[in-house]
Amino acid sequence: MQIGRGIYKPWVVVLVAVFAIAYIWIMGNLLFIHGRVSGERYQYNLVPLETIGPLLVERERYGTEAWVKNLFGNIVLFIPLGIWIPWLFRSSRTGLKFTRTVILLLLAVELAQLVLRVGSFDVDDIILNTLGAWIGYTAFRLFVQFIKT
Repeated sequence: MQIGRGIYKPWVVVLVAVFAIAYIWIMGNLLFIHGRVSGERYQYNLVPLETIGPLLVERERYGTEAWVKNLFGNIVLFIPLGIWIPWLFRSSRTGLKFTRTVILLLLAVELAQLVLRVGSFDVDDIILNTLGAWIGYTAFRLFVQFIKT
């Protein structure tokens, strides 16, 4: 990392660090505190598209809030991850390595939710979160190309 050049200018580093701390705090609350299950039976989903499919096909069956929160929330909240991973770890700047890193990180989060019985383990969350991270990764790649020209 060369401090002072391109995406590593001191003001960019400070700005990213502040956003990263806020993001980690918000996501920690959303994933592990807000989602606490108390007294109700813990739920999980191991079947890909079992949650996403009905939300897409039977949209009117679900309220707009549930639809937006489940689909777009799971995508939008992970866009920053797609920016920070390649920014912080040069080894994760190729598509395959980036995808592997994101999936392993998201799997760790989902497994922690399963073991701690907070939130819910859902393979569809991993799919949607990875899509969000890829949107961020694409934005990062475009930004790097832009500052190189």
